[in-house]
Amino acid sequence: MSEKPGPPPNFWGDMPEEEYYASQGVKNHQERFKTPHATLFTQSWIPIEESPVKGIVCMTHGYGSDTGWLFQKIAIAYAQWGYAVFGADLLGHGRSDGIRCYMGDMEKVAGASLHFFKAMRDSETYKGLPAFLFGESMGAAATLLMYFQDPNGWDGIIFSAPLFVIPEPMKPSWWRLTAYGLLFGLADTWAVLPDNKMVKKAIKDPEKLKIIASNPRRYTGSPRVGTMRELVRVCAFFQQNFDKVTIPFLTCHGTSDEVTAPESSIQLYEKAKSEDKTLKLYDDMYHSLVQGEPDENANRVLADMREWLDARAEKLLQSRTSS
Repeated sequence: MSEKPGPPPNFWGDMPEEEYYASQGVKNHQERFKTPHATLFTQSWIPIEESPVKGIVCMTHGYGSDTGWLFQKIAIAYAQWGYAVFGADLLGHGRSDGIRCYMGDMEKVAGASLHFFKAMRDSETYKGLPAFLFGESMGAAATLLMYFQDPNGWDGIIFSAPLFVIPEPMKPSWWRLTAYGLLFGLADTWAVLPDNKMVKKAIKDPEKLKIIASNPRRYTGSPRVGTMRELVRVCAFFQQNFDKVTIPFLTCHGTSDEVTAPESSIQLYEKAKSEDKTLKLYDDMYHSLVQGEPDENANRVLADMREWLDARAEKLLQSRTSS
């Protein structure tokens, strides 16, 4: 009786990593990076072409995910457009340090990734180039915290289905958080809150759902008490401080997103004081706009992101070259 085949080593299959990245026109580099908080697993995707790099984009993935699986589709696309792209597995995710999917202190989670991103942004190779942040889903919440921690270091942010408002069906009940809170922090890391099957609600394309579900590093346990408590807190903080956002940004959301409310993007757009702000709502699209939608939809989202990014990077490069 033959054994059931296991998942492929990479989302693209068995092709060796170096060969795959070369076929996509990018160079990939992986390393462990020490921060004041913990050690992160980090990656970069750099265009192979000799043309000057247009800028850098520092990317943050969503809850339970990592930079090493299908999230790379976004990173590789940006690198193919001519950007140096950097990503870090969030604390408690992928191959970074920390208890799996425990984010009891989102300021610390954001600060660890920001430490790596600033090192790349301020390096001799990329210093002075247009520098952008990118955040997807819960990673967008971490990204917005990075902006509040370092508001003057970035030229723009792209948000993909950001988590700034938790949809009612996804909210942990008040009584559960209160009850566990009475245990003086002992329950903070417990994975005991109801799992609302977020992956199935996030992915429209069934074939892509199979690929995402095969990620060997994807967190499949129940949400931890401290993680949900902290996400409730930071979402309330964002809603009280959207008016302090002044950076140029693009925020994208599917109108059928049941994982992060489209109101997240709408409220940010309406309340932010940014002079340059763009809202894109995609009819009938789900949560995962690039990895989870049919190719036609995903390519439409990527085209909008590229148009927004190229226009601002080009303008910034021209102004810095002439000054």
